[in-house]
Amino acid sequence: MTFDFEQDYTLEDERVILRPLALSDYEHLLPYALHQQDIWTYSLIQAIGEDGLQHYLTLALEGRKERREYAFSVYDKQSGTYVGSTRFYDIQLSNKSVQLGYTWYAKEQQGTGINTHCKFLLLQFAFEQMEMERVEFRADTNNARSIAAMKSIGCTVEGVLRSHGLKPDGSRRDSIVLSILKAEWYDKVKAHLQQKMNP
Repeated sequence: MTFDFEQDYTLEDERVILRPLALSDYEHLLPYALHQQDIWTYSLIQAIGEDGLQHYLTLALEGRKERREYAFSVYDKQSGTYVGSTRFYDIQLSNKSVQLGYTWYAKEQQGTGINTHCKFLLLQFAFEQMEMERVEFRADTNNARSIAAMKSIGCTVEGVLRSHGLKPDGSRRDSIVLSILKAEWYDKVKAHLQQKMNP
């Protein structure tokens, strides 16, 4: 399949629906921007407050228009609510490489298994539809929860990019780099995630 930035891709299983992020998602995500601001403690782009969320959505849609990113909203079927967002970014179709990140969930959804469902759908799409050879992940080296989550789905740690990103407070962060390769997806990661979702 040839990935088309113009096309609206919806990914779905029994737990979640990932829909292309839109400006209309503002109303769905605003409660988190107003009342759960520490969700973005380790994020380089923060969706805090009304203006912050508007800026976050605008940047995501510009990234898609410029053929660099493709963001999704996360809808939880169990609660019947929108509970977060995630995206492909640094999409390199010629190199068959993509990064997966800018992922956040409402506090009440963290640790419920929703991340496993989202990551399975996104990785399956990346390797089996987009025909990627590599999916990369990055996180602030201080973000222990995020790093543990990435390791739990089968990511391999590659190293640390020192003083890699500028944080909103003006300081700089070190970023850990992890990845999953296409062969690893088919050899072990896919089955591992399926087992986690259906123990």
